Amino acid sequence: MDMKKRIHLELRNRTPSDVKELVLDNCRSNEGKIEGLTDEFEELEFLSTINVGLTTVAHLPKLNKLKKLELSDNRISGGLEVLAAKCPNLTHLNLSGNKIKDLSTIEPLKELGTLKSLDLFNCEVTNLNEYRDNVFKLLPQLTYLDGYDKDDKEAPDSDAEVYAEGLDDDEDDEDGESEVMWTPLFFLASL
Repeated sequence: MDMKKRIHLELRNRTPSDVKELVLDNCRSNEGKIEGLTDEFEELEFLSTINVGLTTVAHLPKLNKLKKLELSDNRISGGLEVLAAKCPNLTHLNLSGNKIKDLSTIEPLKELGTLKSLDLFNCEVTNLNEYRDNVFKLLPQLTYLDGYDKDDKEAPDSDAEVYAEGLDDDEDDEDGESEVMWTPLFFLASL
């Protein structure tokens, strides 16, 4: 499905200004560009364009409220300087699986003063010597790079952390009994 059709479907009879999240993953971009997304999406806070064949973010509209931008598994190799002007409040940026080869490509991201989390997994730049230290020096506003802070502590919103929190749900309560969901089965057996 092409991107314009997908955006039309995602609107579901809403106006662009009503949309806060937009997921366009796995649809086709035309000539590697974002199409059909306009600055009418003024309330958009989350945009996901995973694996859509993007080669550039130059055609991204002005999205002042955008906080999270997913661009993983595309073919972007540069042109990130437009993000500061078009998405000035970005806090999370995922560029994993793109064609980013060196630090100069991500240098324009220092203009994004609110950027706290950057992912560059499966990009060639991660193979450079002292990659993590150099990115944290280049982008001092970052808290997390590839899901970890400067001290290699995992970001709290990572999958592993969420999974670990879920494990706490079946701990024993004060009287030593497990809070396992036996009640519905017991209730059904007594009927």
